[in-house]
Amino acid sequence: MAGEVLVDALPYIDQGYDEPGIREAVMAMVEEETRRYRPTKNYLEHLPQLSLHQFESEIMKTEFERLQSRLPMEMMSMKRYELPQPPAGKTTDVASWSECVDNSSAQLEHQATRIANLELMARYGAEAWKAYNAALVRMLHQLQRQLQDLRKEIQEVNWQRKTTQTEAGEKLKHLEASWVSLVSKNFEIERACVELEKEIAVLEADYDLKRKALQNQQSQEQSKAASTQDRKDKEQAEKERVDDADQAQVIGETQQVVTEVD
Repeated sequence: MAGEVLVDALPYIDQGYDEPGIREAVMAMVEEETRRYRPTKNYLEHLPQLSLHQFESEIMKTEFERLQSRLPMEMMSMKRYELPQPPAGKTTDVASWSECVDNSSAQLEHQATRIANLELMARYGAEAWKAYNAALVRMLHQLQRQLQDLRKEIQEVNWQRKTTQTEAGEKLKHLEASWVSLVSKNFEIERACVELEKEIAVLEADYDLKRKALQNQQSQEQSKAASTQDRKDKEQAEKERVDDADQAQVIGETQQVVTEVD
């Protein structure tokens, strides 16, 4: 399928990773690949554009603008903790004094609230911190259990991977041994075929020689038989000629005798 990557490495059974020069050779190959590799497009283009101002508040924006303008930070205002009197020109103004009284009341209430918070912390702070620490301990134990479970899963994956690779390694060794055996047998068969071809060539050459010798012998015998037959025919013809001559002589003598008798 498209997008799949075939990993043909079996680190649990492969050998030679710790040999001298292997790591240097691999790093040189990686550096060469990274030197030649030039991305042709943005590999993050499928992601949405990054919004850098999404989580900025108005205070953060103002502070970033101040930093960008290289302006000094404003000092902390302590006016809320002060109890100023009315200005010199408004010492007889009832509204100004009312504002000062309201400010004093607010400051007093603020201090009273702080004292109440301190008293509450003194009474319940230790227990609250104990409860908070207990919650942290529970969270820690829960996270530790999750970590142990994850480590166990990782260990099981590693064991399963090792078992799978070991089985694959044994199968590969068996297949390699079978391949070597088959290659050896093929080599032996090829060598035997070559030897047989040589023997066949020798036998064919011997057969051709014997066939030619037999043909020559048959030709010689046929020639000898033909010459013998010719000689016999000549002898027979000579004999027949002699017989015919003798017969003619006998007939002539017989006729002569008959003539003389007559």
